[in-house]
Amino acid sequence: MDKSLQAQIETYLSHLDRLIHRGRQVRDALTAEPSNASTIAAARVWQADCGVTINQLSGGSKAHWLARSFSEAFLMRSESGHAVEGVAPEKIVQRLLGVLEQAVASLRRKDDGPVISTSPGAVPRRFEFVHNRELQPIVEQAYTDGRRALERADYELALRTSCGILEAIVTDALEHQGLRALAASGAPAGKIADWSFEARLTVAEKTGLIRGGCARLPAVARTYRDRQEREPEVKVSERDARRAGQVLHVVMRDLDPGR
Repeated sequence: MDKSLQAQIETYLSHLDRLIHRGRQVRDALTAEPSNASTIAAARVWQADCGVTINQLSGGSKAHWLARSFSEAFLMRSESGHAVEGVAPEKIVQRLLGVLEQAVASLRRKDDGPVISTSPGAVPRRFEFVHNRELQPIVEQAYTDGRRALERADYELALRTSCGILEAIVTDALEHQGLRALAASGAPAGKIADWSFEARLTVAEKTGLIRGGCARLPAVARTYRDRQEREPEVKVSERDARRAGQVLHVVMRDLDPGR
């Protein structure tokens, strides 16, 4: 097996192991206190992280067996095959854990190699929608760095990286539209590169380039540029870092509807 592919597989295995560990903690917490708001929120964040990973492993294809298994995990059925309403959240988590374990087993296959699309040529580039070709490899590397920062619990770096990518791709979309086309939306005067982060997001929403996903950005993310100067005492939580990453993925889908 190609060394680069093997390294990629090892990275995925390590990430899946952490997801499984978190999932078991979430499952146990839900079993103990199924109505606890914090536990439910943690379960949703974990499920979103699972979704991102499954999408990467399945090469972005909803038809891939792993992507289908992930979707089916949310659709519980009775013995007759009909959908069941009101399924206990911990059972959903348990089924998702089973999907993650299937992914691990597939990555560890030694016969014909893993059946998951992990090779660089099989996984579509995440930022093909970026118009500035010179920017594409920069944000792709930043995306990888941000995921690694999140995995090692460097939430400050993870959040700043997600916000930096978000600002870069929104700016690229705005510049592609052009100032003249943006004027009708009440865009600020001057170059787009001189606008504030908040202004770029607002104009992008008003012009329909993106939808309302940025409303979920935590306050600490909106001031990510000058955090070191103005808010050095404010710590970035895991929740804030993960939410910034989730908003980034929503905006990526907005800018590339075919994802």
